[in-house]
Amino acid sequence: MIDIFELYKNMERNNIILSFKGAITSELLSSVLQIMESKMEDLEESLKTRRKVFNVLVECLQNLYHHIDDFEIEGSPEDVARMKSAVFMIARNEGYYNVVTGNFLLTENVPKLTERITTINGFDRAELKEYYKSVLNNGEMSAKGGGGLGFIDIAKKSGEKLEFDFTEVDDTYSFFTLIVKIEQK
Repeated sequence: MIDIFELYKNMERNNIILSFKGAITSELLSSVLQIMESKMEDLEESLKTRRKVFNVLVECLQNLYHHIDDFEIEGSPEDVARMKSAVFMIARNEGYYNVVTGNFLLTENVPKLTERITTINGFDRAELKEYYKSVLNNGEMSAKGGGGLGFIDIAKKSGEKLEFDFTEVDDTYSFFTLIVKIEQK
């Protein structure tokens, strides 16, 4: 039996105001954004903070939504459902919010993703703006129709370095964790 009170206490300790684990759908995205908008209004956050959190959350959830199907999984329906699900949390701490996402990906994609985020984290604000324009103007599109702008946009909108980690699940899959910090203004 799951100890729901222990889960509740853990969420309280970590200041989590919203958490989800499961399949990411367009309906879920709309609902989560409405819930967060309402929560931040209730918390009387400034309009600037609400916009930053909302914009980062949109980008993070769109990344999950668009990239959750980037690989085919063989196995039982339970295995497929587990590997195709994602997790995200929003925490409100003293002076900042954290948007945390996690999803499975092919381990072979870890080096490329590490390089991409490390490159983004190496830029200051002005360089990031120029890099964004460069990627936008190079005309390359991913298989999902994006130009690889998601992480750049998240870094621009948050104004912070992106924290990330990969946990190897097995020989084929890893679990990717992204933490985006957004200062309250």
